[in-house]
Amino acid sequence: MPAPLNSEAAVQERVADLEQRFGDPWDPDNPLGHAGLLRADELGVLSPEAEQLLDDFHLNAEFVPAALGGRLVRADTLARVLRPVFRRDQALGVGYGVFSALAGASVWAGGNRAQRRWAADLLLGGGRLAVSYRELAHGNAFLRDEFSLRAHGGALTLSGSKRVIINADRAQGLVIVCRSSDEPGSRAHSTLLLNRDELPADRVRDLEPYPMVGMRGCRKTGLEFTDCPVPEDSLLGEEGGGVDLALRSFAFTRSILPSMVLAGGDTALRTALRFADTHGVDGRKMDRNPQARRTLVGAFADLLISDSLALVSTRAAGRGHGITGVYAAAAKYLLPTLLNDAVHELSVLLGSSIYVRDGAFGIFQKHVRDLPVTSLGHAGAAAALSTISPQLPALARRSWLVDSAPADTDSSLFRLRDELPSLDFRRLGAFAAHDPLCAELTVAADGPAAAANPVLGPLVNRLVEELRRLRNSCATLAPLSRGSLANPHTYALADRYTLVLCAAACLGVWRHQQGGPDTFLASSDWLVVALLRICKRLGIGLPADAPGPEGEVFTELLRRYYLGSSFDLYDSPLATS
Repeated sequence: MPAPLNSEAAVQERVADLEQRFGDPWDPDNPLGHAGLLRADELGVLSPEAEQLLDDFHLNAEFVPAALGGRLVRADTLARVLRPVFRRDQALGVGYGVFSALAGASVWAGGNRAQRRWAADLLLGGGRLAVSYRELAHGNAFLRDEFSLRAHGGALTLSGSKRVIINADRAQGLVIVCRSSDEPGSRAHSTLLLNRDELPADRVRDLEPYPMVGMRGCRKTGLEFTDCPVPEDSLLGEEGGGVDLALRSFAFTRSILPSMVLAGGDTALRTALRFADTHGVDGRKMDRNPQARRTLVGAFADLLISDSLALVSTRAAGRGHGITGVYAAAAKYLLPTLLNDAVHELSVLLGSSIYVRDGAFGIFQKHVRDLPVTSLGHAGAAAALSTISPQLPALARRSWLVDSAPADTDSSLFRLRDELPSLDFRRLGAFAAHDPLCAELTVAADGPAAAANPVLGPLVNRLVEELRRLRNSCATLAPLSRGSLANPHTYALADRYTLVLCAAACLGVWRHQQGGPDTFLASSDWLVVALLRICKRLGIGLPADAPGPEGEVFTELLRRYYLGSSFDLYDSPLATS
């Protein structure tokens, strides 16, 4: 009898199945390996063999809730299943159908029974959904155009254009956020679910593909509507509820996409390590080049930091915490920065080989190009910070470092393989009451951190002091409405808050692995390296005797490299020859 969909056994089975279907990425004769994917990228298309593989795997079922016949039960497990795809090709992950998952979130969260059934049947039948969000705060320059919905003689018509909509020309289902009122405020937008096959062809036009350096195989076209009539029953939720629905769906989508994308950082690190292992760096073998080792360890630590925050943000969605939207926005904002910085640091190890677009190491250059575009996704940094900033005053006054904070911790956020209840899209939180992640920082300061490592205790104390400074700065802010314009001061506070969240996530993962089977995550070695890197970004003064245990972390990195396992928290087996 098969294991339940939300069980760890079922998830591991699907991840391993998909990984093995792709085969050895370094085999030049494997059409699904790096060489084959690079050939498709040069042609500006997705690999037909890879798309057929995902068809055979029925990947679209991962985007449909189990109650509607799919395999989607949790946000964290969805991200894990998609990592083998993003580890191979970011454009394949996005272009094949991840945006169907992003579009579907609005349907599952706001659609009626008929709308959910139609969207589920479309995806399960191999079709696609495309989504056009209204970019909150217009954080992405090429996403500033939008659609407008108007009532004429009792009928609804849609007009306007949007230059970039992933898979707009391949999707039958369209989720469109549009301006439905000229009045100011958050009630001026609505969301539609449209069946393109039912729209008049002369009122809808596909725009030319948008040229980009990265993700060249991904279809980045746009749509233009000209007084296009749309059915009255196409509204998702209520009229004027578009922003509220977007924020609720963002609590899911903003966490899963960065969690998938970090698998591309895994491939970049593996490629750089493979180059250093076979060619050396600056004429020296890898084990005789301290700077090369530090760079590799730093990238490994950044992947663990990123995955710790991704873990908490995706698992918070399943717990229905009100702060889920804040954690998801933090992941959407910070993880692209960590991953891009890590990849650019790694590029130094390859020297002039960074410019090679084929051969054994050409995949590195592809990930350098793809990561920034993938990370941009459907909402940029400004939009993410605009979600976080209005929450800071209330969090500072109600949650951070208050006497009852330790009681607000939630161990289920940090346990990698513990089961969670099935995700309820209608319970996705967008407004914060308590901050269990920052509470974890308080618990660590009062717990075994100092005894675990002589450097760890002082680091945690400095991070607690940083949280106290944040509390003092944010508590004095006037309450911010969601519609108020953020400013550089609140953005700077939100930026520092996301780094504190990363530190707390790492501490939580470490603390809740104690006594478990993963001895590496239960050790303080990786944690010290991770916190040192976070403190450096925060500009926090480090202990005088703060040389991190890079040697032990480097040993673990080499173990995973030679055994063929992932560089994320899960240490999952990878396909090899």
